[in-house]
Amino acid sequence: MFKPLPVSIGLRYLRAKRRNGFISFISLASILGIALGVCVLITTLSVMGGFQKEIRDRLLQMAAHVTVTAEGRPMDNWQRAMSLAMQDKRVEAVAPYIDTQALLAGSEKRPAVVRGIVPSQEVKVSVIGEKVVRGDFKSLQPGSFNVLLGAELAQALGVDVGDSVVITTSGIQVTGMGAVSQLKRFKVSGVFEAGHQEFDAGLAIVEMHDLQRVLRMDDAVTGVRLKLYDMNLAWEVGRDLALRLGGTYLVLDWMQQNGNIFRAIKMEKTMMGILLSLIIAMGAFNLVSSQVMLVTDKQADIAIQRTLGMTPRQVMGIFMVQGSLIGLIGTVAGVIGGILLTLNLESILKLIEGVFKVDLLPEDVYYITGLPTDLQAGSVVWIALIALTMAFLATLYPAWRAARTPPAEALRYE
Repeated sequence: MFKPLPVSIGLRYLRAKRRNGFISFISLASILGIALGVCVLITTLSVMGGFQKEIRDRLLQMAAHVTVTAEGRPMDNWQRAMSLAMQDKRVEAVAPYIDTQALLAGSEKRPAVVRGIVPSQEVKVSVIGEKVVRGDFKSLQPGSFNVLLGAELAQALGVDVGDSVVITTSGIQVTGMGAVSQLKRFKVSGVFEAGHQEFDAGLAIVEMHDLQRVLRMDDAVTGVRLKLYDMNLAWEVGRDLALRLGGTYLVLDWMQQNGNIFRAIKMEKTMMGILLSLIIAMGAFNLVSSQVMLVTDKQADIAIQRTLGMTPRQVMGIFMVQGSLIGLIGTVAGVIGGILLTLNLESILKLIEGVFKVDLLPEDVYYITGLPTDLQAGSVVWIALIALTMAFLATLYPAWRAARTPPAEALRYE
């Protein structure tokens, strides 16, 4: 097959055995450096993406995609809000809720969020019913005054299923003896584990009508929670519902409710990507060194090529082709290695734990065990493009230096 002369000579330089073995070693080190950087970057970002996806999924198992509340007041038209929400084809399910801050007292005292729900409707927007590890979710019946506690909250209170807790809310009740706090004794009928500290350590769930009686809210609620077919449309759906209801309403989607967590993960992921990109940059610097040494080693060849009529641009092209191919080989090797490592990371982790008899991610310490991964094709493509760009830029100075080599000066000592 016909090849342009610079490409043909560049390929030949890449395959040829070098008189100076150290140049070959530096070229190999360049390939390995680029491959290692690409491999580590793909694997690290995939693992961080996996943790981000796992945290998001666990949050959304318990939290709604979007909540609509009457700002500064109870929502008394929640039945109409639910009816309007279900008319939207983007909405999968909707449920009313009441949220209030309270002090729970068992053997110990702890503050927590007490949430009132309608069990038959709540299971459509969250998986709380599946997270009960002791007791019975169906025990939440109107008038029962039963409560489900997060596992860590129950432990902190020193109670378990069958025990009682006193829930003191922030509301004030006026009696003949004066103003007293609103409080009620509830029976612990279940303990749940959501796998997220926000819920396990700070959430108590009761039947909505029981909480309405304690708070003296009549038939009002805090707001409605929506589950969507596409969670990325949360803000738009919530806004549309608020506009159809009329009046002033507060719309919060899942990103706003958990914004700090996702912003922190995104920032950490970005910084980790930048820092690990330095490994690829180190491989590119090695490529500069190897190319400069190659140009010095090929002074005589360059002089002969120039004497035979090759232009400086063609000479420059020879070394750009040769250096770029080194970068391409390293990038391809790194992409293959990164994908294989990411896909087999869980097995590798288990192998390390088995060989060294250690538990790297013990269940009693970490909420997330194992190494979840999320291999994104877009991320792999961007990493490969960054590596190829660095490798290409690394060839420019050596190739430019080769093009400026004077033929007579190069042949003087040959």
